[in-house]
Amino acid sequence: MILTAKEASLLKDLKSQEELCVEKYAKYAAEACDPQLKNLFMQIGQTEMHHLQSINQLSSGVVPQMNSSNGQQQQQQQQQQQPSTPSSSCNAEQQQRDAYLCKDALSMEKHVSAEYNTCIFEFTQPEVRNILNHIQTEEQQHGEKLYNYMSQHGIYS
Repeated sequence: MILTAKEASLLKDLKSQEELCVEKYAKYAAEACDPQLKNLFMQIGQTEMHHLQSINQLSSGVVPQMNSSNGQQQQQQQQQQQPSTPSSSCNAEQQQRDAYLCKDALSMEKHVSAEYNTCIFEFTQPEVRNILNHIQTEEQQHGEKLYNYMSQHGIYS
Protein backbone atom coordinates (compact mmCIF):
# COMPACT_ATOMS: atom_id res chain seq x y z
CA MET A 1 0.00 0.00 0.00
CA ILE A 2 1.33 3.41 -0.97
CA LEU A 3 0.31 6.40 1.13
CA THR A 4 0.07 9.98 -0.05
CA ALA A 5 2.01 12.58 1.91
CA LYS A 6 -1.23 13.80 3.45
CA GLU A 7 -2.27 10.27 4.48
CA ALA A 8 1.14 9.66 6.05
CA SER A 9 0.81 12.93 7.96
CA LEU A 10 -2.68 12.04 9.17
CA LEU A 11 -1.47 8.62 10.36
CA LYS A 12 1.35 10.33 12.24
CA ASP A 13 -1.24 12.49 14.01
CA LEU A 14 -3.42 9.46 14.79
CA LYS A 15 -0.38 7.61 16.13
CA SER A 16 0.35 10.51 18.46
CA GLN A 17 -3.27 10.54 19.66
CA GLU A 18 -3.31 6.79 20.24
CA GLU A 19 -0.01 6.91 22.14
CA LEU A 20 -1.53 9.55 24.40
CA CYS A 21 -4.65 7.42 24.91
CA VAL A 22 -2.59 4.36 25.83
CA GLU A 23 -0.51 6.41 28.27
CA LYS A 24 -3.50 8.11 29.85
CA TYR A 25 -5.55 4.95 30.31
CA ALA A 26 -2.59 3.20 31.98
CA LYS A 27 -2.16 6.17 34.34
CA TYR A 28 -5.89 6.43 34.97
CA ALA A 29 -6.21 2.72 35.75
CA ALA A 30 -3.43 3.13 38.32
CA GLU A 31 -4.96 6.29 39.82
CA ALA A 32 -8.65 5.31 39.97
CA CYS A 33 -10.04 4.27 43.34
CA ASP A 34 -13.17 2.40 42.22
CA PRO A 35 -12.22 -1.14 41.10
CA GLN A 36 -14.93 -1.08 38.41
CA LEU A 37 -13.44 2.11 36.98
CA LYS A 38 -9.91 0.69 37.14
CA ASN A 39 -11.12 -2.30 35.16
CA LEU A 40 -12.89 -0.10 32.61
CA PHE A 41 -9.76 1.99 32.08
CA MET A 42 -7.64 -1.15 31.66
CA GLN A 43 -10.07 -2.63 29.11
CA ILE A 44 -10.22 0.57 27.07
CA GLY A 45 -6.43 0.92 27.29
CA GLN A 46 -6.00 -2.55 25.79
CA THR A 47 -8.22 -1.64 22.87
CA GLU A 48 -6.29 1.61 22.40
CA MET A 49 -3.09 -0.45 22.22
CA HIS A 50 -4.65 -2.46 19.38
CA HIS A 51 -5.58 0.78 17.64
CA LEU A 52 -1.99 1.98 17.95
CA GLN A 53 -0.74 -1.29 16.46
CA SER A 54 -3.15 -0.91 13.53
CA ILE A 55 -2.02 2.67 12.91
CA ASN A 56 1.62 1.56 13.02
CA GLN A 57 0.87 -1.16 10.46
CA LEU A 58 -0.92 1.30 8.19
CA SER A 59 1.99 3.72 8.51
CA SER A 60 4.35 1.00 7.30
CA GLY A 61 2.12 0.26 4.30
CA VAL A 62 0.46 -2.87 5.69
CA VAL A 63 -3.32 -3.18 5.85
CA PRO A 64 -4.06 -4.87 9.20
CA GLN A 65 -6.69 -7.52 9.73
CA MET A 66 -9.45 -6.21 11.94
CA ASN A 67 -10.63 -8.69 14.53
CA SER A 68 -14.20 -8.60 15.64
CA SER A 69 -14.26 -8.68 19.42
CA ASN A 70 -18.03 -8.78 19.74
CA GLY A 71 -18.00 -11.44 22.46
CA GLN A 72 -15.63 -9.41 24.60
CA GLN A 73 -17.55 -6.21 23.87
CA GLN A 74 -20.86 -7.81 24.81
CA GLN A 75 -19.39 -9.04 28.09
CA GLN A 76 -17.99 -5.59 28.83
CA GLN A 77 -21.31 -3.94 27.94
CA GLN A 78 -23.15 -6.30 30.29
CA GLN A 79 -20.72 -5.38 33.05
CA GLN A 80 -21.31 -1.69 32.36
CA GLN A 81 -25.08 -2.12 32.38
CA GLN A 82 -25.08 -3.57 35.87
CA PRO A 83 -25.86 -0.73 38.25
CA SER A 84 -23.24 -0.15 40.87
CA THR A 85 -22.32 2.44 43.40
CA PRO A 86 -18.92 3.94 44.05
CA SER A 87 -16.72 1.73 46.17
CA SER A 88 -17.34 2.43 49.83
CA SER A 89 -13.58 2.34 50.31
CA CYS A 90 -13.27 5.51 48.22
CA ASN A 91 -13.47 8.70 50.22
CA ALA A 92 -15.01 11.90 48.84
CA GLU A 93 -11.68 13.19 47.53
CA GLN A 94 -11.01 9.91 45.71
CA GLN A 95 -14.51 9.95 44.25
CA GLN A 96 -13.88 13.48 42.97
CA ARG A 97 -10.60 12.29 41.44
CA ASP A 98 -12.38 9.38 39.75
CA ALA A 99 -14.98 11.82 38.38
CA TYR A 100 -12.21 14.02 36.98
CA LEU A 101 -10.53 11.03 35.33
CA CYS A 102 -13.85 10.02 33.75
CA LYS A 103 -14.56 13.49 32.43
CA ASP A 104 -11.10 13.80 30.95
CA ALA A 105 -11.28 10.34 29.39
CA LEU A 106 -14.67 11.08 27.83
CA SER A 107 -13.36 14.36 26.45
CA MET A 108 -10.37 12.52 25.00
CA GLU A 109 -12.63 9.94 23.35
CA LYS A 110 -14.72 12.68 21.76
CA HIS A 111 -11.59 14.30 20.37
CA VAL A 112 -10.07 11.06 19.06
CA SER A 113 -13.35 10.00 17.45
CA ALA A 114 -13.51 13.34 15.63
CA GLU A 115 -9.93 12.88 14.42
CA TYR A 116 -10.84 9.49 12.96
CA ASN A 117 -13.92 10.99 11.33
CA THR A 118 -11.78 13.55 9.52
CA CYS A 119 -9.25 10.94 8.44
CA ILE A 120 -11.91 8.60 7.06
CA PHE A 121 -12.77 11.25 4.47
CA GLU A 122 -9.14 11.96 3.59
CA PHE A 123 -7.95 8.46 2.67
CA THR A 124 -8.21 7.26 -0.91
CA GLN A 125 -8.26 3.51 -0.32
CA PRO A 126 -11.57 1.96 0.77
CA GLU A 127 -9.92 -0.77 2.88
CA VAL A 128 -8.08 1.89 4.90
CA ARG A 129 -11.25 3.93 5.35
CA ASN A 130 -12.97 0.75 6.58
CA ILE A 131 -10.24 0.16 9.15
CA LEU A 132 -10.39 3.75 10.34
CA ASN A 133 -14.17 3.51 10.54
CA HIS A 134 -13.88 0.33 12.60
CA ILE A 135 -11.50 2.05 15.01
CA GLN A 136 -13.75 5.11 15.20
CA THR A 137 -16.70 2.87 16.09
CA GLU A 138 -14.68 1.37 18.92
CA GLU A 139 -13.74 4.87 20.11
CA GLN A 140 -17.45 5.72 20.20
CA GLN A 141 -18.08 2.56 22.20
CA HIS A 142 -15.42 3.66 24.68
CA GLY A 143 -17.27 6.94 25.05
CA GLU A 144 -20.53 5.08 25.62
CA LYS A 145 -18.96 2.89 28.32
CA LEU A 146 -17.52 5.92 30.05
CA TYR A 147 -20.86 7.74 29.82
CA ASN A 148 -22.66 4.70 31.27
CA TYR A 149 -20.25 4.53 34.20
CA MET A 150 -20.55 8.26 34.79
CA SER A 151 -24.32 8.18 34.56
CA GLN A 152 -24.56 5.27 37.01
CA HIS A 153 -22.35 7.10 39.49
CA GLY A 154 -23.95 10.55 39.21
CA ILE A 155 -20.90 12.04 37.50
CA TYR A 156 -22.39 12.99 34.15
CA SER A 157 -24.37 16.22 34.25
